[in-house]
Amino acid sequence: MPLSSPAPREPLHRRAIDIRGYRREDGLFDIEAHLVDTKSYPFVNDDRGTIEPGEALHGMWLRLTVREDMEIVACEASSDFTPYAVCPQAAPNFARLAGLRIGPGFNRAVQERVGGVEGCTHLREVLGQMATVAFQTLYPIRARREREETARIMAEGGAVERRRPAMLGSCLAYAADSPVAQARWPWLKEEAKAGGG
Repeated sequence: MPLSSPAPREPLHRRAIDIRGYRREDGLFDIEAHLVDTKSYPFVNDDRGTIEPGEALHGMWLRLTVREDMEIVACEASSDFTPYAVCPQAAPNFARLAGLRIGPGFNRAVQERVGGVEGCTHLREVLGQMATVAFQTLYPIRARREREETARIMAEGGAVERRRPAMLGSCLAYAADSPVAQARWPWLKEEAKAGGG
């Protein structure tokens, strides 16, 4: 269902972000983002002169290469269009993200490595969305591997450790008492009963 009809208005600014996940032949995964900002009117820029309607004010690329365990192996950034001539000098600093793991504390670690004057606001902002796309890209692969490992342990007569899913409590659908979470992780019902809930 779309949004309600808006009041009469004119377009001024557009930010388009395209993020895609890829499986590489070498077993790694690339998460690649392209961010483009445009205006609907011409305006004067100190470094570039007049920027015409539809011409990119920001045109930036970012690629994270990650392992299946969500560790960043490499990060590459490129700025094709920027408002200032100095801006592209921030791109090489994003290589500092190699070695980080996407998960709890990721945004803080990004800030420590490429925050403030060490990086670019727009590239940093898109990294949070890229982390989500990394999870979406790798989830089926990681879930299949986890199911296979669980089946192997059970076939060998071992006990499978129940771990609280990282997604639990992250949104309405994954509330511990939601029908989605209860169906996906039936043992949550047992925990609720044992806890008196």
